[in-house]
Amino acid sequence: MPDVHILVNDFVNQLKKRKIEGSQATAKQTAELLRSVISQQRLPQTNQATALINAVRVVGEKLIAANPVELAVGNIARRVLHIIREEDLSLATAAIAGLELSAVSDDEDDVDRDDYPVLSAASVAAAARSTLRPPSLQTLLEDTPITAAIPHTSSSGGDSEGKSRSIDKSSRGRKLKHDVIEAVNELIQDISTCYEQIAEQAVEHIHQNEVILTLGSSKTVLEFLCAAKEKKRSFKIFVAEGAPRYQGHFLAKELAARGLQTTVITDSAVFAMISRVNMVIVGAHAVMANGGVVAPVGLNMVALAAQRHAVPFVVLAGSHKLCPLYPHNPEVLLNELRSPSELLDFGEFSDCMDSASGGGSLHVVNPTFDYVPPKLVSLFITDTGGHNPSYMYRLIADYYSADDLVVERRPATGI
Repeated sequence: MPDVHILVNDFVNQLKKRKIEGSQATAKQTAELLRSVISQQRLPQTNQATALINAVRVVGEKLIAANPVELAVGNIARRVLHIIREEDLSLATAAIAGLELSAVSDDEDDVDRDDYPVLSAASVAAAARSTLRPPSLQTLLEDTPITAAIPHTSSSGGDSEGKSRSIDKSSRGRKLKHDVIEAVNELIQDISTCYEQIAEQAVEHIHQNEVILTLGSSKTVLEFLCAAKEKKRSFKIFVAEGAPRYQGHFLAKELAARGLQTTVITDSAVFAMISRVNMVIVGAHAVMANGGVVAPVGLNMVALAAQRHAVPFVVLAGSHKLCPLYPHNPEVLLNELRSPSELLDFGEFSDCMDSASGGGSLHVVNPTFDYVPPKLVSLFITDTGGHNPSYMYRLIADYYSADDLVVERRPATGI
């Protein structure tokens, strides 16, 4: 198996050079890399979850710094951190439940059993989480400390018990790593099949003889529209070309090849054509915690046109595009500038761009993304179903832990 450091450096170089295009491909490769990091990570006898979290944090920080605009990288790193915490919590819960069960089944401890309170689900969760974070004031003031709820065993056979504990900790570490890798495999599978899961819902939203408008190129939108066509729905599609890269041309060609009635329009014609449209269906680069959408440039204009004519604006996004951050967070970079050569020919406009000549200079700005506020979005369709923008924060909370919103190594604090 290749050294994990080589894999990380290779992936960082690909992200820096923008050789990986598309959130789905980036998210899948990020998850596969973090799976390799976890599988090759050596775990100590204690705090195995903390060791895995620190290892993933170190790699995640490098990947995010390599391409801050590709928010799917940070999303997957946070998802994996959340998986580690959940699997460690599950193992800790099972271990405490096993201790309690063994105490109940031990006949010799029948009299002493009443001295120890029964652990509630909240107490079990607090016990497990305490291994991952320092105690808060609330946990210090709890009425029933976890250490008091577990009976103390006798000190006889100290050497054998020490070896037994060492074996138990080692097996628990292997079990934790195995469970985390299995969960990451499920995450990779979900990323790979997100198109199909979203496309299955197409027949519920696209009806007979409707007119659909989209902009640019999105594989999610392509599969969604083709799935409706396969269900014998007849409808027309307007595709805005998505200048300056004209990705809409590729989408229109693919739709026409699959037998859909497709019309290509210029981006500036969206307002003129929107009154004929029944629904706008677009893809997304990322969905923020407030329900806002980071999307290809030009989509904010389409959303405003749709709102003006009361046309539903529907956004398709896989769960790997759901970002737990808000647009105003300082670590969020919402845009980047592409090459001016996509807009103008340098040879033709070289005189205007030469500021040293003493005349006026010509500047070219070519942003990659738009931000669409949640008030302009009618519905999100993810691989888990349809959701209103106001519900997205709750959906996102199921995938991430609050401790992992900022993926960076936290220095150890000494007393």
